Amino acid sequence: MSDALGKAVAAADLAFTAPAKARVLAEAALAEADGRAEAAAVAEHALGLAGVSVGRLADAETRLRAALRLADGAGLRERAAQTRGVLGYVLTLTGRTAEALRELDRAMPELTGQASARLRMQRAVVLTEISRFGDAAAGFADALETLRAAGGDDLIEATIRTNRSIVLARLGDWRGAEDDLRHAERGFAATGHIGRTAMVWQNRGLAATVRGDVPAALTAYDEAAARYREAGTDPGLLPIERAEALLSVRLIAEAREAATAAVADYGRRRNAVDLVQARLLLAKVALLDGDPGTALREASLARRSAVRQDRPGWAALGGYLALRARRDSGLRTAAMLRSGQRTAAALTDAGWVVPALDARLIVAALALELGRVEIARTELSFVGRAGRGGPAEMRARAWHATALLRLVHGDRRGADAALRAGVRVVDRFRAGLGASELRAHASGHASELTGLGLRLAAEAGHPEAVLRWAEWRHAGALRLRPARPPDDEGLAADLAALRQLAVDLATGTGDPRTLLRRQAELEKAVRDRARHAAGVSTSDIRVPSRAELAEALGPATLVEYVELDGRLSALAVTGGRLRRYALGPAAEAAERLDELRFAVRRAAFGLGSPGGLVERTARRLDELLLAPLPLGDGPLVIVPTGRLHELPWPVLPGCRGRPVSLAPSAALWHRAATAPRAEGGDHVVVAGPGLPHAAAEVAALARRYPGARRFTGRTARAEPVLAALDGAALGHIAAHGRFRTDNPLFSSLRLADGPLTVYDLERLARPPRHVVLSGCDSGRSAIHAGDELLGLASALLALGTTSLVATVLPIPDDAGRALMVRHHRHLAAGLPPAAALARAQSELPDSPAATSYVCYGAGS
Repeated sequence: MSDALGKAVAAADLAFTAPAKARVLAEAALAEADGRAEAAAVAEHALGLAGVSVGRLADAETRLRAALRLADGAGLRERAAQTRGVLGYVLTLTGRTAEALRELDRAMPELTGQASARLRMQRAVVLTEISRFGDAAAGFADALETLRAAGGDDLIEATIRTNRSIVLARLGDWRGAEDDLRHAERGFAATGHIGRTAMVWQNRGLAATVRGDVPAALTAYDEAAARYREAGTDPGLLPIERAEALLSVRLIAEAREAATAAVADYGRRRNAVDLVQARLLLAKVALLDGDPGTALREASLARRSAVRQDRPGWAALGGYLALRARRDSGLRTAAMLRSGQRTAAALTDAGWVVPALDARLIVAALALELGRVEIARTELSFVGRAGRGGPAEMRARAWHATALLRLVHGDRRGADAALRAGVRVVDRFRAGLGASELRAHASGHASELTGLGLRLAAEAGHPEAVLRWAEWRHAGALRLRPARPPDDEGLAADLAALRQLAVDLATGTGDPRTLLRRQAELEKAVRDRARHAAGVSTSDIRVPSRAELAEALGPATLVEYVELDGRLSALAVTGGRLRRYALGPAAEAAERLDELRFAVRRAAFGLGSPGGLVERTARRLDELLLAPLPLGDGPLVIVPTGRLHELPWPVLPGCRGRPVSLAPSAALWHRAATAPRAEGGDHVVVAGPGLPHAAAEVAALARRYPGARRFTGRTARAEPVLAALDGAALGHIAAHGRFRTDNPLFSSLRLADGPLTVYDLERLARPPRHVVLSGCDSGRSAIHAGDELLGLASALLALGTTSLVATVLPIPDDAGRALMVRHHRHLAAGLPPAAALARAQSELPDSPAATSYVCYGAGS
């Protein structure tokens, strides 16, 4: 073998492990070939492989065709066949699958032994791309058998198994997929191709996503990304596959950003095949984001491209997403019904099991609206039977279909039972996620189930059933304690680094652009670590009955608000009775709420009359939300819904002067109210920087609580404060609060060494029993589907804090000091937190800022 040919062969071997080094070797070989066709052909082949490795598909195709001309011209039939195998893969990636299969079939008779095994693998990869999973599995098995007959090769076998794992995962053979990936990882390591293990981890993530194990998927994808970066190779579909995992738990904004970037990137690189999948992902995200117009456009573009590329499976998926987009746009026609039936059949043929079941559900619902009951019955029966196995999303759809079918037969009790079974599926799936962020977003999977259950209960006029369904719809994720990620020490280190960055940004230490870039990197690292956490089996908090609530309430009244079909109603438990009251349009309440928040903010900052607008808007909201209810004179426990979580309830006439406790759900309130009363524990008082009144406020509280652990100035640092708060009886933090709308779990309290975030608080083993956050906006939470809340207050309640006082509005820095001093005076005198807050607020009737403080949890 000549030196030039030796270099070219070495370059081909390195193309997917060290593409930059492979390119240098191949170009040197090409320069030294000096008219020798074989050396030049192999060098061009290696350059083509390197182009594929880094995603330069147009350049790769040019190089491979040059190699093919050289090999064909010199009669090097085996070399030409090997190049055709790679060219077939590139043609597949650029959407020319029919041409790819022709090139591969043309090459097949020319190769034997290991080269034949590699070619058979490449053909199976093409079949995988066009969703012919059964044929692909047979092709990979044939490739392995051919390789064994040729004496074997660890590197080729590892490559075959890596590619086959995708097919096995799609076919539901999880054990076989993982077995292939373990073999592949060992094979790549043994042959020195460590860079190729990135593909192993990527496929591990895909298998976990298909299986429904999102924490495992995200862990695998993050490991794959790190290995791709280290090897300098193109990650291919990794961004799309990771975004699909995020979308499975309804992280819509993050998934949309990734999908939009992928569409632009693949379009710029003329990668037609991956562009189809990026457009389909963007269509899915747009549907969940309430944007059917964008979804229809992207799905239609993807479908047309997939048809041109002879990829019927992806074309079917485009048709399905277009069907959903038309449904969400309000279109209901017989032509759409027929199109939906064709789409469901195409999805089934292509192996898209979950989309096929969902398409059948859409067809069934449309058939019912159009009076085609027999079609609906057929489709619902199929979904109910076919969806009982597989991942949680499929099982939830099956139970939804079963409920609808039972309704067709007039069996409302059976429909309710089916919906409850579906909710339990989602509950177990959500519990297994671990991270509070993923759990909150995953609750969106249950929205159709709980919505139908709530509607059936309301139509039947059973208040207790309505309460049960309302509870299943409200803040289910908060019933589960957040799980620590596997590397908790690493999380603590990242959070400490984030705090230092915040200090550097505030003091102007360093280049702001560099600091902001590093901050974004660290925040991503923290989110990723938290998302890797595994969860528990299921929630340990059940929905209490009316009798159990009544016993725990005593003289108090519980009011739980429900929104259904755009209208509000309230469930009131008082005097041992439970009744449901119709109220009014949710849109009207939201409009009045915006007016009230605006008026209270202006008054708190001295920009308007303390009476006037505040009083008028508070009265209007009271007439809508409280006046129709039998509240009596005792304490109130309020479970808001939707935007009502943002309401400063103490400003309403019906709440003034009485203890009011807010809770995300009646179940969470009941857990806190009936928990054994713990004794002992420290009093911890903390003053953050930048608040002129904070030190004086904390000094006054330290005098009120002899022996209190006091943190001010430089001592008010995150780790010692967290250590003191763990297991404390009371924690009072006077610090600047910041609510992060982009990521509520980075909402924070500013301490001496930087922000104390929700991620920090979730590391507490035992949170303080009562917490007071006197800084502005500290009680605000982001509200997601299913009334799932993410923020400082909701995190502490989920951890087990019994009661918490915080603001739901921005207020001036020193506006809360007078209220806090009074609140603690009444606490020390023995009043429960909600009563102490109400007494303190009644002593400051002209303070708009005082009414922005609310008590969460079991404060009565």
